[in-house]
Amino acid sequence: MPATPPKTTYRVQVRPGFDLDATAAILDYLADLGVSHLYSAPLLTATPGSQHGYDVVDHRAVNPELGGEAARQRLLRALRDKDLGLVVDIVPNHAGVAVPAANPAWWDVLRRGRDSSYADWFDIDWDRGRLLLPVLADDPGALDDLKLVDGELRYHEHRFPVADGTGDGDARAVHDRQHYELISWRRGDAELTYRRFFAIAGLAGLRAEDPAVFAATHELILRWAAAGEVDGIRVDHPDGLRDPAGYLARLRAAAPDAWLVVEKILEYGEELPDWPVDGTTGYDSLAMVGGLFIDIDAEGDFTALDNRITGQRTSWEDLTHSTKLAAATQLLSAELTRLAALAPEVPTEQARSALAELAAAFDVYRGYPPHGARHLAAARSEAGRRRPDLAGALDAITRRLRDSDDELGLRFPQLTGAVMAKGVEDTAFYRWTRFVALNEVGDNPTRFGVPPAEFHRFAAAQQVRWPDSMTTLSTHDTKRSEDVRARLAVLSELPGRWAEQVKAWMEYAPLPDPAFAHLLWQTAVGAWPIERERLHAYVEKAAREAGASTSWADPDPAFEQALHALVDLMYDDPSLHDELTELAAAITPAGWSNSLGQKLIQLTMPGVPDTYQGTELWDNSLVDPDNRRPVDFDVRRELLARIDGGWLPPIDTDGAAKLLVVSRTLRLRRAHPELFTTYRPVPAHGPMGRHALAFDRGGVIAVATRLPLGLARGGGWCDTDLSLPVHEMKDLFTGRVYSGGETPLDNLLADYPVALLAPPTAAEEAVS
Repeated sequence: MPATPPKTTYRVQVRPGFDLDATAAILDYLADLGVSHLYSAPLLTATPGSQHGYDVVDHRAVNPELGGEAARQRLLRALRDKDLGLVVDIVPNHAGVAVPAANPAWWDVLRRGRDSSYADWFDIDWDRGRLLLPVLADDPGALDDLKLVDGELRYHEHRFPVADGTGDGDARAVHDRQHYELISWRRGDAELTYRRFFAIAGLAGLRAEDPAVFAATHELILRWAAAGEVDGIRVDHPDGLRDPAGYLARLRAAAPDAWLVVEKILEYGEELPDWPVDGTTGYDSLAMVGGLFIDIDAEGDFTALDNRITGQRTSWEDLTHSTKLAAATQLLSAELTRLAALAPEVPTEQARSALAELAAAFDVYRGYPPHGARHLAAARSEAGRRRPDLAGALDAITRRLRDSDDELGLRFPQLTGAVMAKGVEDTAFYRWTRFVALNEVGDNPTRFGVPPAEFHRFAAAQQVRWPDSMTTLSTHDTKRSEDVRARLAVLSELPGRWAEQVKAWMEYAPLPDPAFAHLLWQTAVGAWPIERERLHAYVEKAAREAGASTSWADPDPAFEQALHALVDLMYDDPSLHDELTELAAAITPAGWSNSLGQKLIQLTMPGVPDTYQGTELWDNSLVDPDNRRPVDFDVRRELLARIDGGWLPPIDTDGAAKLLVVSRTLRLRRAHPELFTTYRPVPAHGPMGRHALAFDRGGVIAVATRLPLGLARGGGWCDTDLSLPVHEMKDLFTGRVYSGGETPLDNLLADYPVALLAPPTAAEEAVS
């Protein structure tokens, strides 16, 4: 484990347009903010033009579109100058192959086939014939557009190599002699002969379990770590690996001093396996913290509203079973076929059906010891209940899956994770729209809110087992930013008003898909005011992800026209625009309170707190690419300078109140980690005690307001007190000093809905 894990991190989406030099230019601001480590998006060479970096094409070099090695060296010097560390994101599961010429290893495999020295790098089923590449138009005559140019095959903008000695003749004849075959993009999901990242043909699975592949694809990152140029490593999508535990053991041995966190999405109640890592990337904490600000008592109201809107009772379990089954049999059909071939003792179609049912019934992304057998048994039981006609096939397949040395048992977990991601995250989250603040990575939409006692149990357990795990509220993968979710949480305190309003809107401007209309109205209220083009882009992506009324493969022009017309109506119809603006304005102040509360809790709870770029001010981002938009760091610098000059910003001014909370808290964590070493709930006493969430971290007490509308309806804090230590403590946000004992919350939270109390000397150091 690392000698010194980061105290705080700040995620920057380093990309073309905001490269390593641009990142170096904001390090003075990050240092002033209180950050201890820059947390960067992937830095290795990616597909040309990539805006995210998860499609690495060359593991040997820094992405030239980020400035290359020279820019990395300049960044390192700037980091050292500001006494900041570096955490990097790595992508062991897959590589970018959408532009073959950009990936030397893939190009060589296409050219030489199984004889390529890189043939073992990629998870290819060579026994099924030529390597299939789904790039052609859905047209029987598509290959007529193939050309032979400069010794390469060209299909429009796509380039492909030609094997030695096979270049004579016309383009079609040359194509037929290659180790690969170009096929229609529509055939990809069913016929591909290589494992992909989920259903993305441009991301080919790597065999990181092979020591040679591990060494070649990690050499540069590990060299940086050994040289002290990287302090932490974030591992992308470990569930996709053949042997995550073995991979992480190898990575830990190669980088023993690195802070190591994994993008492992845990389902509710699931424990992180006992891996040699420091924790997750924080989706578990995101769900717990956000749930604190949702009124549990409103669940019945929202369920009734959903039933009225959709005209039916929607079961999350049945919906996710159907979406996961569709993901397994359609989007991931090629992977399913490969698995079924590993069970020749079962008729092929029965094997496919049994594997698909088991994957659809799996209740976590994938099973790991010691609980993997339990999840498999539960999946077998549920699959058998749904498909009793498959009992024999299910039994035969399940026996094979219990064998950890069986090839089928080793590959099946790679399928279950992809099925969960595509069936739930990318489909069901857009269809089951009862209350979309819960439709988030790592959360469960059926778990309507988190009681304070449950959060305290979670936080105390984290302090004991995973004290250095990352915590977060927003990432590049969240469906809605933390502030959008915080505002939506206010609707749980207004179920009657929301039901009346959304019913009126849906009657005034109906959409053929009422469930999706409910998602659209919630999202609009949560993000309003939002630029028209951003909302247009969001609803088109969201509707296609839902796959109910339109889809990526087969867009429905009539539905999408109606969808875009509804968005335009929100801006162009005066009465509708005014009503939307009025409701958003009515819930925004309580949303700000929720935002500050959840941010303070996330930044002070056990773990290493991450701040996603730009979210130190109010941020109404939606799903990517919306949440990768440029950040105005000059505005943030100016506001931070004003705060440091003594300005106490009102809660309604430019998000500066959030910047106050973030900067003071991060500075305190960076300067005084010794005050954050234990965890103890601090109960509030009085009639409104349920509206306070407070805890002591070993010398620092964080206090947040929850359910602010209910608090206001109850007349405010009304003789509700918090027991403080007998010695003096200073609030980092207001500068007030408290002498301890029973302290009235209406005094403590008079200016802001949050307070951060620390010993006066430590507080003064964090402010200065």
